[in-house]
Amino acid sequence: MTDPSPPARRLRRAVRGVVYGVFYRLPPVLRRRIVRLTVRTYVVGAVVLLHDADRPGRLLLLRQPPGRGWTLPAGLLKKGEEPRRGAARELAEETGIALPPDALRPANPNAMVHTRGWIDLVFEAAVPADGVRPVVDGAEVLEAAWHEVADLPPLTVATARLLGHYGLGPRAEPRGDTRGSPREGGESPREGPA
Repeated sequence: MTDPSPPARRLRRAVRGVVYGVFYRLPPVLRRRIVRLTVRTYVVGAVVLLHDADRPGRLLLLRQPPGRGWTLPAGLLKKGEEPRRGAARELAEETGIALPPDALRPANPNAMVHTRGWIDLVFEAAVPADGVRPVVDGAEVLEAAWHEVADLPPLTVATARLLGHYGLGPRAEPRGDTRGSPREGGESPREGPA
C-alpha cells in the first residue's frame, strides 16, 4: 500500500483536527461515555513526565484543542499493549519524540487510580531539550513546549492534580510515603479520554 498523496494527507489531518476539536469541547461526562461505548473494559491510559536532562526542573507540556490549559503527553493504551510501549507510542505520536520503551521508567507511584473507572500509568524519562524538537500535528496537539516547573502555564485541573501527586506544580503535595496508589476523583490528565 502506498502513502496517500499530500492533498489526501492534508484532508485527513484537517478531518482529524475537526473531530478532535469537537471531541475535546464535549462535556467530560459525554466524552467518557463515548470512550466506554467503544472500549469494552475499564479505561487505562499512559502518561509521560518528560524532563529536560540538561536543565532540571523543566517539563514538556502540551496544549490541545480547545487549548484552555496545558497537559502532559498521554493517551489510551491499545488492547493488550504493554504499558511502557504504549507510553512511548503516545509520546512519539503527540510530540514526535521517539524514545525506546526501555528509556521510560515507572514514576513513583506508577498508577493513578481515578474514581470513575480510569487508571493512568505514569512514566518518566529525561532528554536534553536542546537535542530534541517536538513536532505536533496541529489536530490532536496544538503546541508542545518546555516549561519551568516553578513557572508553569495554566494547566488543566486534572494535570495540576496529577503533577501535585509528584510534588510538582501548584497542587504539589509533600513527598512522604508513596507506597500504594493515591486515589483521586476526577479525570485523567486530559480531563477525559484522549
